[in-house]
Amino acid sequence: MRVVARRKNMKSQRSDTKPALSLGFPPLAATNARVLVLGSLPGPKSLETCEYYADARNAFWKIAARWIGHLPASYALRAGRLTQQGIAIWDVLAAATRSGASDSKIRKDAIANNFRAFFHAHPRLQLLAFNGQKPAKLYQRHVFPTLCGVHRAIPSVVLPSTSGAHARDVAQKSKEWGVVWSVGRRKSRRRTQPPKPR
Repeated sequence: MRVVARRKNMKSQRSDTKPALSLGFPPLAATNARVLVLGSLPGPKSLETCEYYADARNAFWKIAARWIGHLPASYALRAGRLTQQGIAIWDVLAAATRSGASDSKIRKDAIANNFRAFFHAHPRLQLLAFNGQKPAKLYQRHVFPTLCGVHRAIPSVVLPSTSGAHARDVAQKSKEWGVVWSVGRRKSRRRTQPPKPR
């Protein structure tokens, strides 16, 4: 019986990693957004709950709380607090086939979101903040070549990934992510180079 049970468990684990089509979410953004935080594609837990950064191991909301203060348990209220800070959240990809949760398993059939339309609807953007190296690479491959000059000129920064797969001290990550809140709280419409994280 133990052998049979073990085989069933192994089979279920293999089935969990079968390539599956993942669809992204609409952007979480106010029209006056000044910073756009970009991931690659929602993970399994986020897809299950329809919430950005829903995996408890992901440090995004923990970092946000260090800069905003106490965040409500309600996702809707947390999201509202974030957009009030001039910060928007989205993903580079609208859809892609992926095996498991790792961004490294995203296949080449990826479809990018419509950034031209987003940029036109959010003219105050001053910074693109990539949540790790992978979304930055996907943006350069799938999005950047489709943009006009003014949108290509929007400053960007690659920040440490908040994913639980990238273990690192949250306090140190938070310092580097401070650039997001520094730019997000600006009132100017002018797009300027972001300050360097300390």
